[in-house]
Amino acid sequence: MDKDRIKDFIGRIPFSAELYWFVHQGGQPPHSHFKLKSLQAALPQACTEVKPFAETAARGRKVFIFATLHYWIEHTAMMGLALAGNGHQVTLGYLPYGEWHKPINRFDLRRQNAYARQVLQESAPWLRTVSLLEVNPVRRTLPDELRTAVEQVSQFDTQYTLQVEEVDRNNPLFKLRMERNEAAALSALTWLKNHRPDVVIIPNGIIQELGMVYHVARYLNIPTVTYEFGDQNERIWLAQDAQIMRQETDGLWQARQAIPLGESQIERVRAMYAARQNAAVWENFSRLWQGVPAQGGEQVRAALGLDNRPVALLATNVLGDSLTLGRQVFSQTMAEWITRTVQFFAIHPGIQLVIRVHPGEALTSGASMVDVVRQALAELPEHIHLIGPEEKVNTYDLVEVADMGLVYTTTVGMEMAMSGVPVVVAGKTHYRGRGFTSDPSSWEAYFDQLHHLFENPTAHRLTQDQVNLAWQYAYRFFFEFPRPFPWHLLRLWNDYKLRPMRFVLGEEGRARYAETFRYLVGEPLDWAKIDM
Repeated sequence: MDKDRIKDFIGRIPFSAELYWFVHQGGQPPHSHFKLKSLQAALPQACTEVKPFAETAARGRKVFIFATLHYWIEHTAMMGLALAGNGHQVTLGYLPYGEWHKPINRFDLRRQNAYARQVLQESAPWLRTVSLLEVNPVRRTLPDELRTAVEQVSQFDTQYTLQVEEVDRNNPLFKLRMERNEAAALSALTWLKNHRPDVVIIPNGIIQELGMVYHVARYLNIPTVTYEFGDQNERIWLAQDAQIMRQETDGLWQARQAIPLGESQIERVRAMYAARQNAAVWENFSRLWQGVPAQGGEQVRAALGLDNRPVALLATNVLGDSLTLGRQVFSQTMAEWITRTVQFFAIHPGIQLVIRVHPGEALTSGASMVDVVRQALAELPEHIHLIGPEEKVNTYDLVEVADMGLVYTTTVGMEMAMSGVPVVVAGKTHYRGRGFTSDPSSWEAYFDQLHHLFENPTAHRLTQDQVNLAWQYAYRFFFEFPRPFPWHLLRLWNDYKLRPMRFVLGEEGRARYAETFRYLVGEPLDWAKIDM
């Protein structure tokens, strides 16, 4: 019997893991990735600072926040305390996993649970906590709707982790995710039915146990808010009764598309776009979008050996990115779309195809779109050019020489439209159907659109009204869709030093963030009335 099987057996004995952790580890963090040291250090002072605000605040809503993995637990704990300071009755539900993609025996999991319980008890009385590991499910099987959700989320988990699109249901990872997601759903279903909060708040809401608790809350028709973070400091994405990773901007666009941008707003978009082109950090954005500054269209044209034939730019996404999961329209996968597109262009030498593989692939270990292209065409014809993720080519130089654009969900499609380039969108991206892209819904319509563009690409350049629409949408998406919030997930503790609890709950902090906290607990997000 191997070590993990022995530990799993011992872990079934009541109090065995907890006693071992307390006696032999002295209550210290377990020897795993599951560590809450920063939270443990911050809680005493944070609770002291919450106290006067919580004691005088008007009674608010019953809020349930769910998290798993140490970094989300730390972030949701601080968010929960801030909500408590606003008068809400907050329960933090959690699962004490250190890793979502690796098995853990019952003994070690219970040790991590005991450790998390000890750390989080420091947040009392302002934050109630419950481990879903300790919830005894009332039922042994899930309703059909939730069983389907378990399979969908487990598929997304496998795609996300392995960075693949085709999932083998016999893969050990898929089986692991099925087991954990089902267990989480059963426990969440029992707890939420018994306690019925006014609102459930969940990070991400599309993958892992986070996705499962989202589906359970929606199944029970409990108002649900999901949130995530992009590249901007002091900003958060929010979705009410929807998964934030879908980036549904319908309400925002319907409310504000008729409002023209002012000159200062146009200049702000122009400055952001220039920073992206020149590989520079700008304003509160924390990420470089390019590895090298723009060199100019003519230089990239010469470097790639492009001639006077029209140029189509195909910009890929990173495989398995959670912003691509479940985004199919007419293709089964993004890889299928790329494969059939490349094969189509192979027999149309009158158009040069440049495939820009996402630079983010350089940071991943999954399958590359380079491999997809090579499998589609063993030998690339002279009019098809493949640019790998690590090649020092600026994407915006490619946009400058492009006569048409082909995208799945990447924001490069929106940016091409901002330059007047006609763009064909193949996936369910947030800017699809906004009036400045072509959005086929079948393979027939897709290839018809390509033939249409082939006939005379320059004649299909976007009108000035369409370009203006793309610029306005870009402003709404980058500067209005993200709402003010004090602490970014990736910089939580640095942000907290700058904006501690007393600041967030104080006069200046309330002026900045109170509206966002109200949206988090379910106040309808009315884009027509929101303070921009």
